[in-house]
Amino acid sequence: MSRLTAAWTLLREDLQVARDRDPAARSSLEVALAYPGVHAVWAHRVTHRMWRNPALRLPARLLSQATRSATGIEIHPAATIGRRLFIDHGMGVVVGETSVVGDDVTLFHGTTLGGRSMTHGKRHPTIGDRVVVGAGAKVLGAVTVGHDAQIGANAVVVKDVPDGTVAVGVPAVVRGRPAASPGVDYCEDPAIFI
Repeated sequence: MSRLTAAWTLLREDLQVARDRDPAARSSLEVALAYPGVHAVWAHRVTHRMWRNPALRLPARLLSQATRSATGIEIHPAATIGRRLFIDHGMGVVVGETSVVGDDVTLFHGTTLGGRSMTHGKRHPTIGDRVVVGAGAKVLGAVTVGHDAQIGANAVVVKDVPDGTVAVGVPAVVRGRPAASPGVDYCEDPAIFI
């Protein structure tokens, strides 16, 4: 019964995080039925569990590819995904095999967490907690993006990004976050720091 309770808790978290981070989300039912990012995360949980059993790796890959066809989001079954990942819009998102994604991360459409080499071993990024990766951004190689960092839209990150900073441009340049303007708690679009 505890596994069922834990699964139900995760499902409710996924629905709530979409409602919290997407102002267009009107109800949990709408999110459950119409949000491909949520569907991709749910499918990944199944495929990741299957991947742990070597006999189920082929079915895991086939299910992940079926999910990619249905959602436009490709998450390799071996990738490690934290809790409350929100993929907004989602089309074109790719999360590579050795990627590690922390808790409370937001990925916008067109995001790639990809490799830069064809060697075996760790070749995809590690994304810290509470990171926002803007639309079209590419984070490539075995780099680390620190907690609370932001990656600007269309940035190409090939070097580590420290905690709490913003990376923008091609190739991405790391910048500190400017002090918030009066009346502004936080900024959702790191591209303004360019």
